[in-house]
Amino acid sequence: MSKGITASNITLQERRFSEGPDAYIPMILHNGALYDAELDRFFCDLPLNGVRSRHSLRAYGYDVLVWVRFLSEACKKTIWQADRYDVLAYHRVRRRVVAEQRISGASWNRAVACLDRLYRWGVQKGLITQAPFTHRSVWRQGYAGQRIQITARNDAYEPAARRADVSFVTLDDYRCFRDVGLKTLLPDGRTRPGARDRNGIRNSLFSDLLVTTGLRLEEASSLFASDFVFTDQRSSRQIWLDLPDAQTKGDRGRQILIPSRLLEQVRAYVDVERSYAVAKFQQRSLWRSIVQPIFVRRERNTTHIRLLNGGDIALDLLDPEERSRIIICEKDGTPSEPAALWLSEIGMPVQPNTWEVIFARASNRCKSFEFNICISPHQLRHTFAVHMLAMLIQHRIRDATLPTGSRGRFRLGAE
Repeated sequence: MSKGITASNITLQERRFSEGPDAYIPMILHNGALYDAELDRFFCDLPLNGVRSRHSLRAYGYDVLVWVRFLSEACKKTIWQADRYDVLAYHRVRRRVVAEQRISGASWNRAVACLDRLYRWGVQKGLITQAPFTHRSVWRQGYAGQRIQITARNDAYEPAARRADVSFVTLDDYRCFRDVGLKTLLPDGRTRPGARDRNGIRNSLFSDLLVTTGLRLEEASSLFASDFVFTDQRSSRQIWLDLPDAQTKGDRGRQILIPSRLLEQVRAYVDVERSYAVAKFQQRSLWRSIVQPIFVRRERNTTHIRLLNGGDIALDLLDPEERSRIIICEKDGTPSEPAALWLSEIGMPVQPNTWEVIFARASNRCKSFEFNICISPHQLRHTFAVHMLAMLIQHRIRDATLPTGSRGRFRLGAE
């Protein structure tokens, strides 16, 4: 280990200066230089081994960073010198300290899964002969009473740390969160004196979209305004919206149903609030503030976008981060507006972490009125699933009592 390495000068760089999938592969640095070339190779291999989400890559980076800092500061070792006793010491520091400094069992197990993958990779590449973890076999009863080994479990996992129950909210609590927290209304529905939240309509509409469709945060925040241009041409109560492969988790594109009520509200948002934001975007030439913008022509196509330079990009290849960098240009090539549906007051695309901050502030507003409501964007996906299942069950029970031919339709709403 190089002399003088301390935890404070070992840092994480979340983004690389590259395009495409490699842009969000993390880097561990020491005094601004690469900490370890082999460790960096492990990070670069993660997308090929199923870890592609930038949030997952970021989590891997921070889990490894904390471990590297611990080894350097407490054990005076590099990452490839760790042994089982270092893991035991790390567990004491992370899980047996005072409550305010202790991480949860789930966080510990996540870190173990990350480091286990790292050291398995190191053994496979011949960097180390033995991982610092021990494993035990897990068996099940097979045919004719024969025991069959199905996996090898890392002993560092905490068996008591189980995945929490699905977290969802009642529709009454959701309406309170939306109206009081996001719209900044008083509990009785009146406008709060002195309230100043110019984006209340946008924020409440975004949350309605999550709870009504079950979209993930990144999926909803990376929608295009052009995804909703067909609302005037269709009269059905619900409309199918295609999500391209790269926009969804695991690159498994799918379709979602959007009720006409929500489509009308999105259209009103686009016509009024978003139009004002686009005007400011144009006045301030804010496309210059977007890192590596992708300039495209204003042409509606369900499968491709036409680049300003004449090339094409398939929508199935654009991940949420790339979608946020797309700028629509006029026929003469003048940048006009972001393709993103959700824009800030000055016309910049609203990022997923900004939505998380918005939801946290809304939860704090609810607490100021003594409503014990704390909602995250992902909870609304769980809420959609739970209430949709309940409605499906009620629908089937009702249909069983109705004459043939009189069965109805239903939808999940948050009016």
